Amino acid sequence: MTYLTDRKRAQGMGSGRQGTTHHWHMMISSVALVVMTPIFVCTFGFGFSGTYEEVLAYFGRPFPAIVTGLMLVAAVMHFTSEAKEAVEDYVHGTAQKLTLIGLTGLCYTLIAVGLFALARIAL
Repeated sequence: MTYLTDRKRAQGMGSGRQGTTHHWHMMISSVALVVMTPIFVCTFGFGFSGTYEEVLAYFGRPFPAIVTGLMLVAAVMHFTSEAKEAVEDYVHGTAQKLTLIGLTGLCYTLIAVGLFALARIAL
């Protein structure tokens, strides 16, 4: 029968040493999303009250374009961070590395396509 203290049982299990950093990044992006979501919903809602040309003209103005772009980037980066945590927790080995590469590529591609489409509308 072994008598191990809690510290001895936990020793050697290791830690990621990034839990606090990840937590603060998630808190900051969450607060940003809490502030930007109502602004985005109102801006987006006001934009869809006319014809196709009126909608393009509305989103061609600076304020709606900037709000939409910031919301896109903040939401996708928040999603990416959470999805990476889930992959790190439940997928291991080579599959983990490939999944993280694919996830990161997908998210940055989504941001690039969204901002490119927004820039085409604004210009």
